[in-house]
Amino acid sequence: MSAPFSLLLPVYRGDDAAHFLKAVGSSTAEQTVRPAQLVLVQDGPVGDGLAEAIERAVAQSPVPVTRHVFDENVGLAAALEHGLTLCTHDIVARMDADDISLPERFAKQLPVIEAGADLVGTGMFEFLDDDGSIVARRTPRTGHEEIARYARFHDPFSHPTVMYRRSAVANAGGYRPLGLMEDYWLFARMIHAGARVENLADPLVMYRVGAGAYARRGGRAQWRSELALQRALRSIGFTTRWEYLRNVAVRGAYRFVPEPVRKIAYRRLIANGGAANA
Repeated sequence: MSAPFSLLLPVYRGDDAAHFLKAVGSSTAEQTVRPAQLVLVQDGPVGDGLAEAIERAVAQSPVPVTRHVFDENVGLAAALEHGLTLCTHDIVARMDADDISLPERFAKQLPVIEAGADLVGTGMFEFLDDDGSIVARRTPRTGHEEIARYARFHDPFSHPTVMYRRSAVANAGGYRPLGLMEDYWLFARMIHAGARVENLADPLVMYRVGAGAYARRGGRAQWRSELALQRALRSIGFTTRWEYLRNVAVRGAYRFVPEPVRKIAYRRLIANGGAANA
C-alpha cells in the first residue's frame, strides 16, 4: 500500500473558477493514486464565482478536505507555510489552481519519495489558455548531482509539479517571502541543507500559458526580485562569487530583453535546461 500524502493547493482572487475546479479534480478524483487529504488555502477574499467553485470543490471532493481562509491576502509564501501546518501527512504534493495533473502523476512520484527522496518534481506540457493546444514540453534535469549543479544557475524544479517531505521543507526553514522567487529560494535551501532531490523527465502536469505569461517574467520588479534572490543564494554560500556575478549578468539581462526574445530564451535555454522541446 502506498504511503498517504496531503495535497496542498492555494487559491486567490485572481484564479479562474473553471480552471480551479479542473485543477482540483485532476489532482484528486482523476488520479490513479489519490491523496489522503486536500488542503485548500484561500489567500484573502475572492469573487462570487470563485467562492461558489470552492464550495463545490469542498462538497464534491472524493478525499477529506481541510480548508483555511485568510481574511486578507497574505501572499503565496505565507499561504503555503500555513498550509503545511494543516497537512496531516509528512509527504505533501503541491498543485496550483490553474494547472492540470495528469492521471499517473502521483503514482509515478510517490515511489521516488518512498525510496528516499525528499523532493521530486516532474516535466510539464505547456498549453495555451485559449484553445488548450500544447505548445511546448519542459524537460527538467534529472539525478541529484546534476540537479544540484544546475540549481546554481536556475530553479531546477517546476513548483506546481513537486512532491516533498514536509519535514525536509521545515529543516530548510520553510517558505519565505522573496518577491516571486519563493519556490527557487526554498528548493535551493533544501539542497543546501542536504535534501535528496530528483526529477522525473515525464511530463505529468499541464501548465497553463495565458496572455502575458512571458511579459511577467520581465521588467524592473522581476529584476529587483532576481537581484534579491542572487544575494540570498550567495549569503548562504549556495553560489560562489563567480556564479553570483554570472547569474546577475545573465539572468538579470534576461529580464530586460524584448518579450519575443525572452519567450524563445526561456523555452530553449532555461525551461528545458538547454534542450529545445518547443
